[in-house]
Amino acid sequence: MRKLQFLLAGVLLSFTSINAQDLENSTLWKIEGNGLDKASYLFGTIHITCDATLENDVMKALDETTQVVLEIDMDDPEMQTKMMKGIYMKEGKTLNDLVNEEDFAAIDSLFINNVGMSVKLMQNVKPFFLSSMLYPKFIDCPMQSFETELMKIATEQNEEVLGLETIEDQIEVFEIIPYEEQIKDLVRTAKDNLAYDKANFAKLLEIYKNENITAMQDFMNDDNYSSVADYQDILLDNRNKNWIPKIKEFAEDQATFFGVGAGHLAGENGVIQLLRDAGYTVTAVRAEED
Repeated sequence: MRKLQFLLAGVLLSFTSINAQDLENSTLWKIEGNGLDKASYLFGTIHITCDATLENDVMKALDETTQVVLEIDMDDPEMQTKMMKGIYMKEGKTLNDLVNEEDFAAIDSLFINNVGMSVKLMQNVKPFFLSSMLYPKFIDCPMQSFETELMKIATEQNEEVLGLETIEDQIEVFEIIPYEEQIKDLVRTAKDNLAYDKANFAKLLEIYKNENITAMQDFMNDDNYSSVADYQDILLDNRNKNWIPKIKEFAEDQATFFGVGAGHLAGENGVIQLLRDAGYTVTAVRAEED
């Protein structure tokens, strides 16, 4: 259940925005200026990976900061309860209401073969959350998560873990995006038995390894994930804008390590540009070290 909790909490972060803007290849950025007494850091994560080892520059940034802020407070003891309340479709909707018999059978077979249970047992779960249960099958290795590693370091350093938004905020996104749109990607996944998703995610992992946050945006502007591409403002842009005053508040209070999905970093509505627009100096750590 703990793994499922992290999976569902991270569902949004597997998708990235589409407004490309060239930035240095780096997932770690320093936030300075605009009245800050001490620098804070912004780290772009990927939630599903084969190797979530934190590199030396990231560890150094963690040592130089005194609290960790993720997209949501994943250390909240009530998070699982809050999440389970929000994963179900409203108004009594079920999967049968959204797909025909052939597509339902394909989805059911996919879940039996990959999750070990029939989707008939989860018919009232929102399609996006059903899709998230398949994410570990996108990689051919035991799943690791950068958020888990960051939380471990915070615990070792006796630092608090906080969030830029609540789990309720994230769940609300999937009420705005119509269920009929959400189901399209799941049907496609079922019909090719994860083939496209596995190949696509392997390419994404390579892009992340190269820390090319701009290429991540271009790569994820994919018609095969139409329900994501058509709702970028809801999934990313609006959330990024809502985070800026909260980042300001945290960073002014104390040196803070921010960890958010790497897809939130680049673009004209990405966190880096929005912080620059707000008056901060935001620089790529690796570009400085090179």
